[in-house]
Amino acid sequence: MGMLPLDHKSVPASVVGCSFGMLVAPAEDDDDLDLFGDETEEDKKAAEEREAAKKPAKKKESGKSSILLDVKPWDDETDMKKLEEAVRSIDMPGLFWGASKLVPVGYGIKKLQIMLSIVDDLVSVDTLIEERLTVEPCNEYIQSCDIVAFNKI
Repeated sequence: MGMLPLDHKSVPASVVGCSFGMLVAPAEDDDDLDLFGDETEEDKKAAEEREAAKKPAKKKESGKSSILLDVKPWDDETDMKKLEEAVRSIDMPGLFWGASKLVPVGYGIKKLQIMLSIVDDLVSVDTLIEERLTVEPCNEYIQSCDIVAFNKI
């Protein structure tokens, strides 16, 4: 492959005046440059200190959540006191039942609105609803459950 002559007529006007030279560092700076990434003792100590500083920050308390749950009965003839007893009879580590009230839905039907607090690492709300509240023996009274509010504490 041949070399092209570089005179100012064959080079576009926007490139005229550009320099294509390379800057070369003096030979004495080669000792400071570590191309293979070998760590010095100072680098190792600094990395260990950074890791040690990060570890306490990672340990967190498990989060807690406050949930407002709507528990709906099958019909207007469902005994709401037994429904509430069935709901409160569910006992899991990290599950704490709170205040409740009956809220009218319509046509004489009322739903149970109940507060609960959970420890996030111990209790899954989906598991609570699907595997505890809507299965035997609770499903004799409970048709469905809805999460009205879910707040992190």
